[in-house]
Amino acid sequence: MIPTLNEERNLPHVFAKLPDGIDEVIVVDGGSRDRTVAVARELRPDVVIVQQTRTGKGNALACGFAACTGDIIVMIDADGSTDPAEIPSFVAELVAGADFVKGSRFDKGGHSHDITKLRKLGNDGLNLVVNVLFKTRFTDLCYGYNAFWRRVVPTLALPDPALPRPTDGSKLWGDGFEIETMINIRAAADGMKVGEVGSVEHARIHGQSNLNTFRDGFRVLRTIFSEYGRMRRQRRTGSQGTGVILHQHPTATPATTTPVHALNKVVNRPPVAGVAPAGDPRQHVAHLNRGLRRDDVGTRRTDDIKALQSRATRED
Repeated sequence: MIPTLNEERNLPHVFAKLPDGIDEVIVVDGGSRDRTVAVARELRPDVVIVQQTRTGKGNALACGFAACTGDIIVMIDADGSTDPAEIPSFVAELVAGADFVKGSRFDKGGHSHDITKLRKLGNDGLNLVVNVLFKTRFTDLCYGYNAFWRRVVPTLALPDPALPRPTDGSKLWGDGFEIETMINIRAAADGMKVGEVGSVEHARIHGQSNLNTFRDGFRVLRTIFSEYGRMRRQRRTGSQGTGVILHQHPTATPATTTPVHALNKVVNRPPVAGVAPAGDPRQHVAHLNRGLRRDDVGTRRTDDIKALQSRATRED
């Protein structure tokens, strides 16, 4: 899924790097005034074009999630900063048992050709606040390269795309750049098994970013404290948002084992030292918590998922 706004010059590069086996590409357009939509259709005739209902990246993502039909959703940017060739690594982690996988520019194998020293300092500070409040182990909170099972979308509880835009022209909470922080925190706080994959961020190819370091940094900080309050309220009332419990690679449960369903009891458990076996081909992945495994992931497009997983193994 690719949010766009005047990205006609960048789309050829992004589409050319999409790996084989992807059967659905959704472009969510925010009202581009150039040939973004036309170029997307020329590059891939089967592309699904979705027009976002309000403004902001958060609304674009919510509109895109609602349109997705595949088992796995991968979020990439249209400016060339996120590398589509990394998608198999994300998919491999999901198939191996993760609920939600996020890219990290600062984990093993990650790097950024675009971040400034000021933004890096801000990102480190925001990471620290989140890791203390939520007992997580994030290394890159604000990077927007994520992949997850489609069935976790209701748990993320994003603003409904059908809601009208405020009459004063402002954004609904969750419609702006804070969306990336919001979904990362909610994935961990709601008990999903969250992992990080090292990812290389490239500089934008054409055009200028809409990111404002100070304005959006303070909005992210506000999001962190808002989400902390949400988590405390949910735990006080014993609720878990929508109560959706899905998202996991099937595992066999011994007949003598009593199922445990209290997800909040296992959220963000620190990784056990030495848990990864020697020779583990997935050493580039750092799990941020150790949520319970759940059954019943989607079974559609299994061949495509296996193909991507096989490709990731060959590349490793």
